[in-house]
Formats: sequence, C-alpha cells, structure tokens
Amino acid sequence: MSEKEENEITVKVICSKDELLKSLIKQGFKAGRKFSLDDDYYIPSTLDIQNMTTRDILSKAIILRYIVDDGKIIQKITFKIKNIADNGDIISQKAINCDVLDIEDAKKIFKLLGYYEIMNIKENDIIYYKNKFELAIKFIENSDILIEIETEPNTEWDSIEKIKTIISEIDIPIEKDRYFIKKAENELNKILKR
Repeated sequence: MSEKEENEITVKVICSKDELLKSLIKQGFKAGRKFSLDDDYYIPSTLDIQNMTTRDILSKAIILRYIVDDGKIIQKITFKIKNIADNGDIISQKAINCDVLDIEDAKKIFKLLGYYEIMNIKENDIIYYKNKFELAIKFIENSDILIEIETEPNTEWDSIEKIKTIISEIDIPIEKDRYFIKKAENELNKILKR
C-alpha cells in the first residue's frame, strides 16, 4: 500500500487536440510518457445518493484502476481524500493506493461487500515537459481535454500559487479562471443529470 500526498491544479482546454499540441510544441514542450486509465468508481449500496451532493458521494467512492503505462499494466484500488474550500479550491489531497493482481477479482470482492459501480471514466494521457516542468494532458473519453499539473516539493512549482503563475504565462487556450476542475464530479454530474 502506498500514500501520495500532493496538490494539483486541473484546467479545462478550450481548443481542439491538434491546436493544443501544436501550441505546446511551438513553446518548446516535448511529448513524453503516455498512459491510459480505465477507472471504475464503486460506492456503498447503502448510500442515499438522491440526498447527497456529488462531492459527498465521491468522498465515499473507491476507484478500481486499470492503467496501461508504456505497455506495463498496473492494477490498483485507490481511495482519495480531498480537503476542498467553499470556493472549490482544493486545499490538499491524498491518494491511498493498494496494488492488486486482478482488477476483475477486486470488483467481485467489492460487489460482495455491498458496493456497486456508479461510473466509469476512461482517459488517455500524454506528459509534456519543458525544463523538468511537466503537464499531464488528459483526453477524457467522450468528454473534455484537461491539463493537470502537480506540485513538486523543492522546485519552483512547489505550491498551487506558483503553478497558477506558471500556467498563466504559458500560451495555452484554457479556462483561465478555473484552476480546480474536478473530473470525477463533472462526469458524475452528467450521469446523475445534475
């Protein structure tokens, strides 16, 4: 089991994939690692989701992840803990991960424990980098293109404020006033028609 404690910003791209990639390359970014995520979100069947906010529902969710990272298959159970301010900014977050040998077996166990799948999110990611600064470009299947940037301790981008400054200086067509797009919340809202 592992824990990962860091913060990140996630912004929405407001142009096509081709325009985005041309813009990044023009500014000196290079394509790096590619990976895909197939995330199944499971929640306890005892939840009364009609009387809960989307955020509260997701705070109880377990993510069963099937990752293909440069040909290597990684399967894990992930639980996320987020501290979110009233204005929607993510103050802090932690991911607790447990590797599993077979994601299908993990799904069976959670079903036996009274969980059910509320949604599935698939995405393909490409890491773009320039001078050790990395952007994760997330192509969400049948949905948005997002850019995620994580804080990195002991660097010039070790805080959310520093990342906001850097991203605003890069000429990328993004929603400039929203730095904390919550992919899972957006997708679950579509499913729940909220």
